[in-house]
Formats: sequence, structure tokens, C-alpha cells
Amino acid sequence: MTTEIEGAPVPDRLLRLAEVRHRVGLGKTMIYAMIGEGRFPRPYKITPAAARWSEREVEAWIAVVTRAVSTPS
Repeated sequence: MTTEIEGAPVPDRLLRLAEVRHRVGLGKTMIYAMIGEGRFPRPYKITPAAARWSEREVEAWIAVVTRAVSTPS
């Protein structure tokens, strides 16, 4: 999701796991399994105990998945 305010790009938000789970409709175990398989964006470790996901990367993943589902094989 790329948005701009008066020509300046809006900074990327960092999402907590709870927000990522809500947006994608998957549980923690499935999200981490898909990360391990390279099928979901990796979180950024912002402290030793805190990980956050890029909102843009999560939104891009959702767009790819929904396109794949809506495009017949």
C-alpha cells in the first residue's frame, strides 16, 4: 500500500502479530510456518523481545494471495 500526503510518501507502519493475524485470518503457528517456508513476509526484530511486520509487505502479500485465488488456473 503506497500512499502519499502532498507528494511526500507516508512512512510504513509496523504491525504487531495480533494485527497481522487479524488482517490475514491466520493463526500464529500458521504464520510462522509460512515464514519458515518463505511464503509469508518475515518480521523485523525491533528489540530482542519484539517483532513487527511491515504493513506494506503484509498488504502486498494479501494482494498476491487474493489475485492468485481470483485468477482461474
